[in-house]
Amino acid sequence: MKRRNLLKVLGWSATAAIVGAPAGAEEAAKPSVIVPPPPWPEPQLAVADRLGYCRIGKGPAVCVVLHEWLGDHVNWEPALPYFDLARHTLVFMDLRGYGWSRAMSGSYTLDEAAADVLRAADKLALSRFHLIGHSMSGLVAQKIALQAAGRVQSATLFSPVPPTGFHADEAAMKALNAVIDEDAAAARAITARTSNRYGAGWLTRKLKIAREAATVEAMRGYLKMFTTESITDDTRRLAAPLHVVNGAQDIPFYRGEASHNAFAAAYPQVSFEMIDDAGHYSMLETPVRVASIIEKHVAAAG
Repeated sequence: MKRRNLLKVLGWSATAAIVGAPAGAEEAAKPSVIVPPPPWPEPQLAVADRLGYCRIGKGPAVCVVLHEWLGDHVNWEPALPYFDLARHTLVFMDLRGYGWSRAMSGSYTLDEAAADVLRAADKLALSRFHLIGHSMSGLVAQKIALQAAGRVQSATLFSPVPPTGFHADEAAMKALNAVIDEDAAAARAITARTSNRYGAGWLTRKLKIAREAATVEAMRGYLKMFTTESITDDTRRLAAPLHVVNGAQDIPFYRGEASHNAFAAAYPQVSFEMIDDAGHYSMLETPVRVASIIEKHVAAAG
């Protein structure tokens, strides 16, 4: 039988089978729809003396994960599928005024932020844990690691504010304050921190995360924190392994010699890593790589 005639016969046979099928058979043949689980199972909103959080995984390696200035826990969503949750327990915490802690106000100082995270760890019975910080919470993580040296097993910091703080002159402060109120200013900041490599869809998504993440009060408070405060503790006391990860497409402050030298001078045992294809938001830009870096450093720390 020629191929054309064979296809004709098969096509007719298939049609006849559908027409002759009993009512409802076509619907019954359709695969059932599987609804994926929510990315944040059972998040807990903040209470009077505890930050909001969400615990994911049941592994023995416990990681406390913090966020940046222009985003809350949502920044980490793309990386979630790539963690080995049989080996790791991830506890994502939102600082005051952000995400699950949006209803909490405060003074938004470095001391307060560090105390908040440690208090939440106490409430959750996290006796020892690894710290993961991003940008401004990299500064908070350094403070925690120094204050609670016996509890912190390691610290992995992505595009972190260095121990000296984020030095901003008058013009830079004006631009950063504009980010809080003006979408155009926020778009410029986000674009600069990713080397203007992405399209409109990326910018729309990142702006949405930023605008839904925090209260204006909290953003202004933490802006003052990371531009005026620094680590004043004796950094030589840091016992936990510290790993600093930068994005090659970020602004020079976060990937250049000034930041590198500040960490190297403060922490003699610090190690560094560069993600060539990421800017400031590596957990959004290269989530597989970020999850792998965290797991590798956590495993090395023991």
